[in-house]
Amino acid sequence: MFGIHFRMDKKSPLPSLEFTHSFLSVAREGSLSGAAAELGLSQPTVGRHIRLLEQELGVSLFQRHPRGLAPTAEGTRLIPLAADIAAAAHRFGIAAQGLTGDVSGTVRITASVFMSHYVMPAIIADLRRDEPGIDVVLIPSDDSENLLFREADIAVRMYPPTQLELIRRHICDMDIAQYATRDYIARKGFPKRFDDYGEHDIVGYDRDDRMLRLMAEHGIAMTPDMFTVRTDNQAAYWALVQAGCGIGFAPRIPCLRQHDIVEIPFPFDIPQLPVWLAVHERLRHVPRIDRVWCAIEAGLRRQLILSTA
Repeated sequence: MFGIHFRMDKKSPLPSLEFTHSFLSVAREGSLSGAAAELGLSQPTVGRHIRLLEQELGVSLFQRHPRGLAPTAEGTRLIPLAADIAAAAHRFGIAAQGLTGDVSGTVRITASVFMSHYVMPAIIADLRRDEPGIDVVLIPSDDSENLLFREADIAVRMYPPTQLELIRRHICDMDIAQYATRDYIARKGFPKRFDDYGEHDIVGYDRDDRMLRLMAEHGIAMTPDMFTVRTDNQAAYWALVQAGCGIGFAPRIPCLRQHDIVEIPFPFDIPQLPVWLAVHERLRHVPRIDRVWCAIEAGLRRQLILSTA
């Protein structure tokens, strides 16, 4: 179909699944080092996979450019076929897992950086106490992980997942509030009007423009340089607020209620942050995935809903 043919004979076997995963990862990441980090392999191993795959197929798959590796024309044509192979292998594995009632094994969970630091640890601790046979891999990420290719089994997301073949469940909507340390407020006082914020230190984001868009919706023009301290990492953001760097925003959840943190009234309602769970539809009823799904759902509701009173 593409002018490239796989010969199914003893001298020319089909590409191994391991090589196919390495090929797809290098295509996504744009480098051997990025693919190695994603796959948990060494860079020389990934490079060897690509070389052997090129030898098996008889084509060059990547070409070097100033920022790393880019697929050749032949490589680009093979990407969707390789993705089909990986997806079929994943479906095969899911079907096999569904045939056993064993709840032991590994479950990979991806959640936002903030949730991974402040909400998920307690949930995972409870899960491990109740299900010691289940190992957990937590992947803190604010990017969309592809559940279809087993980068994660279950996702906790701050937006409705849109990937096909996923089961989604809306857990709750978290209120957002602004906070500062008591020491900061003692030094600077409470802002009572928007004009007062010009005299305050605001912990903001650098490339993330969500806060700027929120202010613009209420007629307040702001630019990133108006934030005296900036970071796009959610865990680092809250750590900066805790250290007294200024006023910052965070979900209004019990685990952030600390003696030295003060909530500051805001003059308008801040949009809530939704919390969603997602899992591949074929994985949902695999016994260990089902146990972890139920534990996460119960833990999120306990921490984010029942404890907010």
